[in-house]
Amino acid sequence: MNNALNPPSLAEAVNAKGFSGAAGFRVVAVGPGSAEVSLPRRPDLLQFFGHFHGGVITALADQAAGIAVTSGLPKGRIGVTVEIKVNFLAPAGGSELVARAKTLKMSGSIGVATVEVFSKNEASETLCAFCTATMRALDLPAEFR
Repeated sequence: MNNALNPPSLAEAVNAKGFSGAAGFRVVAVGPGSAEVSLPRRPDLLQFFGHFHGGVITALADQAAGIAVTSGLPKGRIGVTVEIKVNFLAPAGGSELVARAKTLKMSGSIGVATVEVFSKNEASETLCAFCTATMRALDLPAEFR
């Protein structure tokens, strides 16, 4: 990885704090401009039909998009959400959600990422949501620099 970019370990540090850590998000992979984040199924993350709740899917997509954009930014910068749009394509009833994000375009302080969220079982994956997220690059808080 380019030494001028944020290291993948930054994603783990940011993910461990606050909501992301409490929700159980797990950073699977990070590369310049890309990220994969997963979340195992738990009863408290489901809606009344037994599928992952749309808010949970959206939060996972948002986290993956933020990590993807941040991973391609210069050291000391972080991508924060300006806008997010999610299209729900299929019920997410699997044993795990997996969000795969990539930075589509970074221009100045604004970037756009796309995210595909899959409902995963042992033998298969189903695309359950597609997301676009607009991110703004800001300075990282001092504790993460």
